[in-house]
Amino acid sequence: MSESLLSLVEPLNAAFASATLPDRLRALRKAVAGRIVFTTSLGIEDQAIIHALAETKADVDVVTLDTGRLFPETYELWQRTEEKYALRIKALYPEARAVEALIADQGINGFYYGLDMRKACCEVRKVEPLARALAGAQVWVTGLRGDQNAHRSNAGFIEWDAQRGLLKANPLFDFSRDDVVAYTKANEVPVNALHEKGFVSIGCAPCTRAIEPGEPERAGRWWWESEDKKECGLHVSAEGRVSREKEAAQ
Repeated sequence: MSESLLSLVEPLNAAFASATLPDRLRALRKAVAGRIVFTTSLGIEDQAIIHALAETKADVDVVTLDTGRLFPETYELWQRTEEKYALRIKALYPEARAVEALIADQGINGFYYGLDMRKACCEVRKVEPLARALAGAQVWVTGLRGDQNAHRSNAGFIEWDAQRGLLKANPLFDFSRDDVVAYTKANEVPVNALHEKGFVSIGCAPCTRAIEPGEPERAGRWWWESEDKKECGLHVSAEGRVSREKEAAQ
């Protein structure tokens, strides 16, 4: 299975290069016979992908990781999205005992006090549920864009995720923020109300703030940490790198 999936990296990267967002999703679905999972955080990029999935009617599982610490505006958008597109966004939750143990160890907001504590919270609330979401999948679709930060600029349209043993598809990899905004406006895609209040990248409420003019997009995520540490673990390898197909194949 790994070899057959790996063989799709080059042709899919080539196909994505000149295709529209809906056509990229069509090409992916046509090329892969097995299960495809799209994980949405209900940010503006993910909303664009949901719209394109609804347009193509591609057989893709839509999943979100409900950490238990999301903004009320995110839950409101979740409902509006399901109603507009007549779909069910499947929710994956952290294991209750793991959350209890985490809070017993570090307190309710212990993630503010150290990188290891913050990563432990992300592991319980996001990384472990993601593993369950992707179990048995051949492809993981994300809303990652290459210009979001230095970590993500090397990702590409299609990668081999050696850690999880699947293809990772980033159909918005070459989109700018302005491209995404234009797409959602042109197609009347519902977006999070927080975007209009300066919240560009939206995650858990305690770990997200609005950004100031001129700040990088992800400056509002874990703002108390240095820029090179701002990944939650979903898009990095066990060694802390955003993996690339070339590295994985060597």
